[in-house]
Amino acid sequence: MLTSSSMGKHRFNTGDAATTPSGLLAGIRVVELGGIGPAPFGAMLLADHGADVIRLDPPASRGLANPATLLRNRRSVAVDLKRPEGVAVALRLIGSADAVVEGFRPGVAERLGLGPDQCLAHNPRLVYARMTGWGQDGPLSEEVGHDIDYIAVAGALGAIGPAGGDPVVPLNLIADMGGGGMLLALGLTSALLNAARTGRGQVVDAAMVDGTALQLGPVLELISRGAWREERGTNLLDGGAPYYRTYRCADGGHLAVGAVEPEFYANLLDVLGLAEDPLFAAQHDRAAWPAMAERIAAVLAARTRDEWTARFAGRGACTAPVLTLTEATSHPHNAARGTYIDVAGRCQPAPAPRYRDAPAPPVRPAPGLGTHTAEVLAEVGYEPDEITRLHSGEIVLTTPPEC
Repeated sequence: MLTSSSMGKHRFNTGDAATTPSGLLAGIRVVELGGIGPAPFGAMLLADHGADVIRLDPPASRGLANPATLLRNRRSVAVDLKRPEGVAVALRLIGSADAVVEGFRPGVAERLGLGPDQCLAHNPRLVYARMTGWGQDGPLSEEVGHDIDYIAVAGALGAIGPAGGDPVVPLNLIADMGGGGMLLALGLTSALLNAARTGRGQVVDAAMVDGTALQLGPVLELISRGAWREERGTNLLDGGAPYYRTYRCADGGHLAVGAVEPEFYANLLDVLGLAEDPLFAAQHDRAAWPAMAERIAAVLAARTRDEWTARFAGRGACTAPVLTLTEATSHPHNAARGTYIDVAGRCQPAPAPRYRDAPAPPVRPAPGLGTHTAEVLAEVGYEPDEITRLHSGEIVLTTPPEC
């Protein structure tokens, strides 16, 4: 676990209480229709940069199954969207918002009465950002799925893995996070800029299969040039090249090697004592790659990961130790930059990217379900007796439930 002593204290603040709005997106209000995974990640990115993200969850849900990190920097409103009175509350909030984030399967929001056309009728300047796996149309749009399915159909999963082996699952980073939440945040902010210029709202269709394909652009270019083989583990960037892969060291740890450029390749060979070995004379000779990799593996297996890390330090060979997640949180570089921070006793990634003249807003822990219901409803004009009536009728929850 990351400790406070290893954080970059000068860059990020943390705290439990709401503060004066700050960040580049301060003043932007986003209503997030409660979901899991990539949509909350996209909403977290917006909140990290100062947007006032108000998350709506059912009063009986006690929060959905999201890691606390994904729900940080939010305000929580508990409202039953399956009842007309709850939908009316949501539409009133949306009427004062700049954007909506919705991560349901196609058609669900419309059936609730909270689809894009229904919301834009209340707020013509609204940006309505939709997050799905397959997109709003197409033969698979109604199918269920997860990250692994989207990267499979987009082609990414089939390209990852060792030669002659099975595809390797790259966590849920490619579709959920990079091709999902980040794409959603980009689409939403782009549409906000357009709405500011034109006064017209927009509907954003962010699909994880599209976002995965987008990230495959450079590989598709290599395929079109005949420079990429379909067989896994035989190419420049998939572990096939002996100078771009990982190697096991004497202690079972691994070293990542990325010496693609000729000068870095030369430095790699110099540190390994292989500079004069004729086997390595032609860096890009694919026929020699297996033998080259075997020879490098034998050399690296003679010392521990940390010994090699020390030997390569400052030598310009594009190598790095393969760290565990726990090790990464306390690595000197990450600690110096405050890449990982402590939020209410939990290790979390710090907001990114950073801005020279705009300090990051304080990072607040995920709120309890319904913590801000009364506060937010009052902001949009609900009187105290109305809020009490809604709470009594179980339309909203104004007091976080006991754990």
